[in-house]
Amino acid sequence: MKKITSIISLFFISLLLVSCSSKMPKYDAKKSVGEQINYTITGIDAGAGIMSSTQKAIDKYDLQKENWQLQTSSTAAMTSTLQKALKDRRPIVITGWQPHWMFTKYPIKFLKDPKHVYGKEESIHTIARVGLKKDEPSAYEVLDRFHWTKEQMSDVMLKVNEGQDPKQAAKSWIKKNKKQVNSWTKDVKKVKDHKLKLTYVAWDSEIASTNVVAETLRSVGYDVTIQAMEIQPMWSSIATNAADAQVCAWLPNTSGVFYKDFKGKFVDLGVNLKGAKVGLAVPKYMKNINSINDLKEH
Repeated sequence: MKKITSIISLFFISLLLVSCSSKMPKYDAKKSVGEQINYTITGIDAGAGIMSSTQKAIDKYDLQKENWQLQTSSTAAMTSTLQKALKDRRPIVITGWQPHWMFTKYPIKFLKDPKHVYGKEESIHTIARVGLKKDEPSAYEVLDRFHWTKEQMSDVMLKVNEGQDPKQAAKSWIKKNKKQVNSWTKDVKKVKDHKLKLTYVAWDSEIASTNVVAETLRSVGYDVTIQAMEIQPMWSSIATNAADAQVCAWLPNTSGVFYKDFKGKFVDLGVNLKGAKVGLAVPKYMKNINSINDLKEH
């Protein structure tokens, strides 16, 4: 009987804890934002460039004095946590980048970065292995011509986020943007069953761009394989000729260290997207938090 009573007591205690955790308080502009979120910035994968930049930001803005910390997770976990916080109007600080569907779907804003830790603006470059131009001139030409806008990338990302298969989302976008895609493939000599490998980081933005490029290359006859990797192995795959190309090089900051480390072992085909941005972001209802400086106690 005592055992049954203990089990029932534990059950009700568990229910009480769940109930309490699900009723976290809304954002209070009169209170310290750090105290409300346990001085935690919600991040993504440990190897991502934005994570190392955020560690620098914590130092540069003296946030370490108040024990601010960067929580490692994943893109999916970060966006899920963001969604839950927005639903309850709770405070949250995340590592953010644009283009990304969350800036289209959710009311969030970048924090100003007066010390320029994250840089003013980034561009995404296409990187190919040494010798690709000679070995596969048709693929090289398509990759060299590939370019699009933040809005176009966001269109594909949003479809994928809503549950569409990335390959199908890419095909749908290509179908709606034939004129632009034709400019990438015009007068390119078609091949038959030539194998090609693209590597990418499994961020929503890179899933979108890599699938669009892969489908375009397939349209001129290539047998394309795409493989997701962490950022350092992705760069290494190009440098060692284990893969042919990637369209995911955020420069000069996010991928800057890898660009420097592998310099001379790849070919930079230039910018495929302009106006990319990285930094810290918060919900727009946190109206008094507009700069990284605002995270500090006053």
